[in-house]
Amino acid sequence: MDLTRPYPPDPYSLLPRVPSFQLTSQDVTAGAPMDVRHSQDGANVSPELAWSGFPATMKAFALSCFDPDAPTPAGFWHWTVLNLPAGLTRVPRGFGAPDGALPAGAIRARNDGGTLGFIGAAPPPGDHAHRYVFAVHALDGPVDVPDGIGCTPAAFMMLFRTIARATLAPTYRR
Repeated sequence: MDLTRPYPPDPYSLLPRVPSFQLTSQDVTAGAPMDVRHSQDGANVSPELAWSGFPATMKAFALSCFDPDAPTPAGFWHWTVLNLPAGLTRVPRGFGAPDGALPAGAIRARNDGGTLGFIGAAPPPGDHAHRYVFAVHALDGPVDVPDGIGCTPAAFMMLFRTIARATLAPTYRR
């Protein structure tokens, strides 16, 4: 099957604008290929992420990873964790493990692979490089959703609480 198609826009460019802040990682770099350990071909672990410069008025954070280049009409959600405490400014590699501990009050959303926690990159073999948009959302309060909600409805509910956002988009190709 020929998967030739245009690249979709940055998914956050299609949402109402909010201020940005700094998102960095010792594991991934914007626009550069991710190490295999962050894919389903490797260890399937989320990268280390750290953030700073967010609004002082924020009350919680959410983390997510979205592949806008998946050959579906709606992309592919790899990870969402909501209601992380305001004092948290870094997560270690592997934080997104389905059975890993989360801070009190945090909620895992079900990724598009049907599991809770992070699911690594797995673009179709031979397809163009996919972008994996890691985002940290600064929220004005907790998002009132049940644990295990799907990433898409979680993203919809999060939109109304997001006051700033930071993104970092490495790539992966098989």
